[in-house]
Amino acid sequence: MKHEELTEKIIKCFYVVYNRLGYGFLESVYEKAMLIELKRAELKAVRQFPISVSYRNQNVGEFFADVLVEDKVILELKTTKKIDKDHEYQLINYLRATKIEIGLLFNFGRTPEFKRKVFSNNRKL
Repeated sequence: MKHEELTEKIIKCFYVVYNRLGYGFLESVYEKAMLIELKRAELKAVRQFPISVSYRNQNVGEFFADVLVEDKVILELKTTKKIDKDHEYQLINYLRATKIEIGLLFNFGRTPEFKRKVFSNNRKL
């Protein structure tokens, strides 16, 4: 798997944060905690990474990914009962609009869960 070692470190950080904070905070709390934990793991992480969406070479929108790690993995954080397909499509679209190929979707819900998404560069917008 592409960036397997990196994604394993990130997933460990997710579980550390979840085990320390538990369930019930806002996404912004988990986002800040993830940054702290990622830095403790000596990983470069940026919050609210801007993503521009183009259509026929014109900018038609801008979104912000929750966290970008090592310029290689986009993290999307949720605090819902369960990850659903809309959350997965959101992450896939972030990957489509960037040069990043790997995304991790983390849910800090009652039960911690994550999904790994891959979108290769040959299928980008």
